[in-house]
Amino acid sequence: MQKKQKEKPNYAFIDGQNLYLGTKESGFDLEYGKFRIYLREKYKIERAYIFIGYIEKNKDLYDSLQDQGYILKFKPVLPAKKGLKQKGDVDADMAFNIMKYYKEYYGAVLITSDGDFDTIVAYLRKKKKLTAVISPSKEKCSSLLQKAAQEKIFYIENIGQKIEKAPPRDETQSSAFS
Repeated sequence: MQKKQKEKPNYAFIDGQNLYLGTKESGFDLEYGKFRIYLREKYKIERAYIFIGYIEKNKDLYDSLQDQGYILKFKPVLPAKKGLKQKGDVDADMAFNIMKYYKEYYGAVLITSDGDFDTIVAYLRKKKKLTAVISPSKEKCSSLLQKAAQEKIFYIENIGQKIEKAPPRDETQSSAFS
């Protein structure tokens, strides 16, 4: 009798800075815990990798993300140059890891708006391993990425309340029955 082959899981590859800035600039207040649950329930994501620049003062944030089920992949942050912000360029590391784990996953979900990923998205589509691309910002999503992803592109703002932080409660409206 043949053993049943274990089904391969799906993995998510998240451009951390792109997700953070894209949602903030869109006026969307992302709840990372809810987003992790959404990825697990909607796309059966077993591993969700966040690629992010490491800044010591953000250690509590990193701990919180790991507690919520994310696997963090750090990149050293380059010091700020005149008039520019600090930068932890994660694109190459993210692309490398997408291919490094290629044989381990059934499908990949990429979370980015960055056109630098158009080639890898097109390749994953061709090999039938692209589950979805979720763009943090419809307005700032690269047209190259949209073209490569075709019908597999989705936008954070369309997911809505499932992953958004709840607005603060207005205590002036509360009563004994609320």
